[in-house]
Amino acid sequence: MISVIVAGFNGSMGQKALAMIDQADDLNLVGVYNPHVTDLTPGTYRLDPTVVVANDRAQLPAADIWIDFSLPSGVYANAQFAIDHGIRPVIGTSGMAEDQQVALQRAADAKGLGGIIAANFGVSAVLMMKFAKEAAAYFDHAEIMEYHHADKLDAPSGTALNTAKLIYDQQGHDESNNPQEQDPLGARGGDYHGIKIHAVRLPGFIADEEVIFGGAGETLTLKQSTTDRASFMKGVRIAIDAVMHRQNLVIGLENIL
Repeated sequence: MISVIVAGFNGSMGQKALAMIDQADDLNLVGVYNPHVTDLTPGTYRLDPTVVVANDRAQLPAADIWIDFSLPSGVYANAQFAIDHGIRPVIGTSGMAEDQQVALQRAADAKGLGGIIAANFGVSAVLMMKFAKEAAAYFDHAEIMEYHHADKLDAPSGTALNTAKLIYDQQGHDESNNPQEQDPLGARGGDYHGIKIHAVRLPGFIADEEVIFGGAGETLTLKQSTTDRASFMKGVRIAIDAVMHRQNLVIGLENIL
């Protein structure tokens, strides 16, 4: 049995993770964590009484896997705690800075501990990122549109930023922008090495992304849509199985697919 802790367990993604664990014969939920919960009574939140409900990480039991769908403000400290205690992190919370991710990689690698930080656990989103990287070898210009639910706190999304990084790495140079461009309202979106990123936050969306490449006389559009958060659990399960057999922490689900 693989023992699991879920951070951010009472959020939308955390609830999907609990359902996935409950349906798996080889996964055992041993603890859940949210610093803002106040009722720690065994059996609350429709959890088995043996599951430790904690608002302090020190209250948590030992485990094999730490699944994190918490908040950008707390995810780095959560991942640090997991690594320090020999728990393999499976991080789905976005918003970490690049230097924080590098620090976590070094800490996990030094302990020979498997782990993953994934901007998106949706297989379709990961494939779209891989296809975007391939297309970037043939186009010098790209823009990214990302659409998320109104409650998403960070912008751009981790998926959009990771897509921009993959495109930039493939192209090997900054995209050129029009120096005469006038944009007093910031309508042209964020800028990652010349790649424009546009973030939409509206009710009705879960997580969609569109990458548009432009060349002389042609465009190429790659689009991915998520209609149910349950789709992310396929990627989470793939990640759990992978990190149990790895001795390092990887960035991006595309690196273990």
